Parts: sequence; C-alpha cells; structure tokens
Amino acid sequence: MALNPTEFMDCMTRRMVFSDADKASLNTNADWGLSIASDMADVFYGYMGKDEEMSAILNESEGRIHRLRETFVQWFYEMFTGMDSWGEAYADRRWRIGLIHVRIGIGPQHVVPAMAIVVREAGLRVTQEGKSEELRDALARVCMIDLAFIEQAYLEVTSAAVLKETGWSERLFRRMITTGAAAM
Repeated sequence: MALNPTEFMDCMTRRMVFSDADKASLNTNADWGLSIASDMADVFYGYMGKDEEMSAILNESEGRIHRLRETFVQWFYEMFTGMDSWGEAYADRRWRIGLIHVRIGIGPQHVVPAMAIVVREAGLRVTQEGKSEELRDALARVCMIDLAFIEQAYLEVTSAAVLKETGWSERLFRRMITTGAAAM
C-alpha cells in the first residue's frame, strides 16, 4: 500500500481539476500569498488553540508552536509557487507533511476543520483585497489537494501498521474493511 507521492499528486490534480490556469493564477499572486501568510498563520493557530486537545498537541514541547507557525507560512507560500510546478518536490513535501501530522497526533477531526478555516479566510482575503474569483477557486483546489495528502497519510500509516502487526495480506485487509463497512 506504499504511496507514490508524485502519482498521488497527478491523480489529485486530475480529480480536483487543478488546471494550468489555476497554477498561473497562484504563481502570479505568489508575492501576495507570502504577504498574507503570517496573518493566515495567526488565524489558523488562533482557531486551533481554542480546541483543548489541539492546544495540548501544539504546545507539547518548548518552541513547537513557533516552529509550526514558521512551517505554516512556508507551506502557505508554497501553494502559490508550486515549488517545482506542483511536481515531484511539491508532492514529496506534501507527503512528508501528512506523515508529520500522523506522527505528532493531529487527527483528521482536527485537520479537516482547520483546512476549512484556511480556505474560508484566504477566500475572504481574496475578496477583501479585490483579487480574482479564479484565484480564490485555485487556492481552494490546491488546499484540497494538500488535505488529501494529509488524509491519505492516515490511511497509509494505519494500513501498514495493521498489516505488519497481523501479517494479513493487503487483499484480506481490504475485504475486511469492505465487509465491516457493509455491516454498519
């Protein structure tokens, strides 16, 4: 079940209909994206800090929240630049970000609403600052691609752990999941 980040990126690009026009819109507005990234981090971590469970994770070690804020600013800016036109380097970085979320215990129940905050707040800034609707839509699509990487990391890590611990085949595991879902 090992994920190939580049193949996953290609798949998500097709599924999200993340077009060359979207990429151009983001690239054209990269400086603007960087200029609002710190404000976006403030909104994001302000929201996350209100949740007791997330606050504990964010403040678990000295300086973690500061490092996370710096990472957020870089992540936000990279959505505009695409690093390498949303290719292998971008995909690899998004995959590593997903794995880090799993490792430090930030669950899907936190990631999905947090990404919704990013999409909402970035969309508000686009409107307030007279940017195009195309930019808002492109940013929402790339956010969903990034969210898909994080969500897929949970699935991949969980599946790999179950297969390793039980010795089950991937086929058996998938059949059990399908059977279990049908019974619910």
